[in-house]
Amino acid sequence: MKRHTPHTPALLGVALLAAVMIGGCAQAPVADNAAPPFDAVAARSLAMRDHCLRCHGVARKKEGPSYAAIAADYKNKSDAEGRLYQHLTSGEGPTSADPHKDTHKIVHSQSPAEIRNLVRWILAQ
Repeated sequence: MKRHTPHTPALLGVALLAAVMIGGCAQAPVADNAAPPFDAVAARSLAMRDHCLRCHGVARKKEGPSYAAIAADYKNKSDAEGRLYQHLTSGEGPTSADPHKDTHKIVHSQSPAEIRNLVRWILAQ
């Protein structure tokens, strides 16, 4: 008597394919307020080269506010990156009651990408 074998291998293949397709479609959730990527080493190098860290500490206030305080001020502002970029490239002074602090040194980079990287690093503090 000939034995009838069910189509188990074919059914397993279909089930496996379905599982892979369903699992492969799942994506990791992305936060709406996720910061753009940046190169921290390059940003810190530019900040050191342009002497930004003389007046600004990363976490502590010096003559100017810390980068952490700046990031907190710009948090949840949709134009944060553009405003900080403008501030660093125009020499426009910070809003301050002290009339002696009406200008800010500009970043001496010819690369807009390098300056944007610095801005993103500051905003990530």
